[in-house]
Amino acid sequence: MNNRFYTLLAGLLFFTMPLLAGTIRGRAIDAVTGESIINATILLENTNLHDRSGLDGSYTLKNVPAGTYRLRISSLTHQTIIKEIRLEQQETVALDLALEPAVSKQLAEVSVVAKRDGTSDNTARSLERNADQVMNIVSGKTIQLSPDLTVANVIQRVSGVSIERNSNGDGQYAILRGMDKRYNYTLVNGVKIPSPDNRYRYVPLDIFPSELLDRLEVFKALTPSMEGDAIGGAVNLVMKDAPDQLAITANLSTGYSELFANRPFMSYDWQQVAFQSPYERRGNQYNATPADFATTTSDFTTKTPPPNLVGGISVGNRFFDRKLGVVLAGSYQNTYRGSNSLFFDAETVDTLAGVTLTERNERRYSEQQTRYGLHAKLDYRINNRHKLQWYNAFMNLTNSQVRDIKSTQLTIGGYDPEAGNATLGYATRSRLTRQQIYNSTLQGDHRLTNDLRLNWSVVYSEATNQVPDNTTISLMGERKAGIETRTTVGNSSRRWEHNSDHDLAAYLNLTYTVPIAGIAVEWRAGGLYRTKNRSNFYNNYQLRPTNLLARYGVDFNDYSQIAWTVVNPRGAVATALTYDATETIQAGYLQFKTETTQLEVVGGMRIEATDQGYSMTFPIGEDRPTGSQIYTDLLPSLHLKYRPWERTNLRASYFRSINRPGFFEIVPYRIVQEEYQERGNPDLKRAIADNIDLRYEHFPSPSEQFMVGAFYKRIKDPIEYTLQRDAIRGQDTYYSPGNFGNATNYGIELDFIKYLKVWGIKANYTYTHSRITTAKSKRIRNESGDLETITVNQTRPLYGQSAHVANLSLLYKNAENGWDAQLAANYTGERINTVSQFVDKDLWQQGFVQMDASVEKTLKNRLGFFAKANNLLNTPMEVYIKNSSSKNAGIPDQTVPGKTLIRRDYYQRSYLIGIRYKL
Repeated sequence: MNNRFYTLLAGLLFFTMPLLAGTIRGRAIDAVTGESIINATILLENTNLHDRSGLDGSYTLKNVPAGTYRLRISSLTHQTIIKEIRLEQQETVALDLALEPAVSKQLAEVSVVAKRDGTSDNTARSLERNADQVMNIVSGKTIQLSPDLTVANVIQRVSGVSIERNSNGDGQYAILRGMDKRYNYTLVNGVKIPSPDNRYRYVPLDIFPSELLDRLEVFKALTPSMEGDAIGGAVNLVMKDAPDQLAITANLSTGYSELFANRPFMSYDWQQVAFQSPYERRGNQYNATPADFATTTSDFTTKTPPPNLVGGISVGNRFFDRKLGVVLAGSYQNTYRGSNSLFFDAETVDTLAGVTLTERNERRYSEQQTRYGLHAKLDYRINNRHKLQWYNAFMNLTNSQVRDIKSTQLTIGGYDPEAGNATLGYATRSRLTRQQIYNSTLQGDHRLTNDLRLNWSVVYSEATNQVPDNTTISLMGERKAGIETRTTVGNSSRRWEHNSDHDLAAYLNLTYTVPIAGIAVEWRAGGLYRTKNRSNFYNNYQLRPTNLLARYGVDFNDYSQIAWTVVNPRGAVATALTYDATETIQAGYLQFKTETTQLEVVGGMRIEATDQGYSMTFPIGEDRPTGSQIYTDLLPSLHLKYRPWERTNLRASYFRSINRPGFFEIVPYRIVQEEYQERGNPDLKRAIADNIDLRYEHFPSPSEQFMVGAFYKRIKDPIEYTLQRDAIRGQDTYYSPGNFGNATNYGIELDFIKYLKVWGIKANYTYTHSRITTAKSKRIRNESGDLETITVNQTRPLYGQSAHVANLSLLYKNAENGWDAQLAANYTGERINTVSQFVDKDLWQQGFVQMDASVEKTLKNRLGFFAKANNLLNTPMEVYIKNSSSKNAGIPDQTVPGKTLIRRDYYQRSYLIGIRYKL
């Protein structure tokens, strides 16, 4: 009986002990900055009770028996402390632990061993909080753990930003606050870089591997010290910096796209493509023969592609008593991507509503992308007052693409889907695109006196774009009783394009601090001089088959076996796409900054003088084969930041900015399209915008934030492609870039980041509303009953602007077990994909949700494993016209009432798994 009693008593005590035990909880924080300390170890000595501080610095020790304990708190970057604590039964003790930074004696003074981690989330939030203007930052740590491999995909996670994707579904260009890519510019380490695009200024962000960045900054308001040609905003890529001690990181991963699990990958030997046309190799008097055109670009193979390969390495250290800092980093990505696309050709018929679909195109894209980036930075601290640094970067993106099309004629050739009859067409295009950006920047920072500072930069940049031997081969075909055959050969084109952009720039800034009425005022003055030279070359050869009746499977079995005759032996060089452009920018500014305990004011004036010109290499009767635009802009700005409480900012800002025309837009070219003529516009003006921002910012902890803001933009002379009438021949209309009245764009933005122990949530939402009124064509029957095309005005949103953009990321980070995971969803609302020249016929991209995920496991031996998955929902890109026509009844895939499907692309899911090493 006694044994049973004691056993029962012991069991009762076992189950009731946790009910009687207490809890110790709190946060580990930096005693100097107040920032949360992540991954600090909290240990009750002489027990096995311990915890690691979470994402918000919080820790919890549960089931602590009553008693007196020594609580030890340690961190790699902070001094260890020990606290004595007394705990009663069922008591919960809240204890925040403030740790001093670890210090060492160096050069007879106390200095912090580790500088602030420029890649951390805490640093990103601190920079946002202390910035002079409205901005958002994505930290390097967030980039590393995200599912994204390129800067273009990373930037879509920022509030107010959506992206324009390329043919394989990857992000390519950023649209900031509903302003098209033309209204933004890109910086690398604060210096503007040129674009490899053959017509415009905007930089394709998919050329930059994301792992080379310390952080990504998005400026949504401009100060006088910043270049003024950004109405939407500016994107700054802050590259890796030299660490305070030896640091080595490396990663290697592989993966695949589900797309090629269901169909083969189509390719050719793109490494053997001739980069110069016969015109360039043999001279402008040479008549090309079929022997001058290699069969490389038409010798196609189908296969299962090898796995994707992605790798990177970064090495950095400081030498000579930390005076010299060196960092070298490189990234390599070889990926196989593509899409299955459906596309409809359409035409406007008579006065019928909607459009009449004329052709159904099934398109298969197969793309091999080879992307690599090299980054090197040296900085030398001469002494505490003088510092020099030299930065070099080279980015390369080579895209080998095969586009294979089968088209079905819907209005001619006896189209009879019930009988299985139709006229078919086949076209295969091989296209190699190589884009490169090189930047070299030498900078100096000199504190001349305690109150006077000088910094300068000398910059050389080069951007190139090559599209050699772009080959298209077409065949005719037919479908009879459901059986498809390829019949005779159509024409072929062989096209060479290349352009280069060379920039040479110099920056100079002086900063002087002087008290006025007892308040310190920082005055900053400086200037910029940049000269740009751009050249474009275009040459197109037309070929036709020697045997016009050559049949596939009879006279040839492979495209490379077709015999050709050159229609234009000297090529089509004398086109508007062969031109030279120049641009000189001279700028100066005066900026002041002053602050009290609660108020900070930054303002001033910037002046920019522009001289932009062009010269057509082969003018063919144009009235203005050469020309220039010279103008000067005054760009004032004022930014107010009020701090009612320690962790809260109220911001208000105003700035004026501009958008210059693209290089090609002011060339007086003429291109005859099927239903209209397209022209350049030498009189195209720059757009000028007045921008207003308001934002409330609250930072509950150093890694958390809550922001809500509003913005308003009024744009004078926005640049849009519109239908215009010839001033002399009023009946002639043409499609041209023009300045069309005024436009407005306004909206609200919300940002939210919250951490709870090992869980986190990041969310943002942006509502944008814009309006612009432009001229369009409309077909009517006049009083005589004749068909007539008139011009009417139509109001619509700005091109590329989505009313609703949102991001939601769920995070898991367990520092004790080394796990990081993220599930990220992005929503982009409907937006105009293409502006039509006809009223009510704009092409709208359907709103969509894209889901991505990533996970990483860090081991104690400096190794880690990670996996990334993209497009988990296999979300298609769909484009519609918002009306329909009875003429399209019975056509396949037209299943949405009241809409006409124009395009649908599927990209499938892609996966990556790899290993990471960090010293």
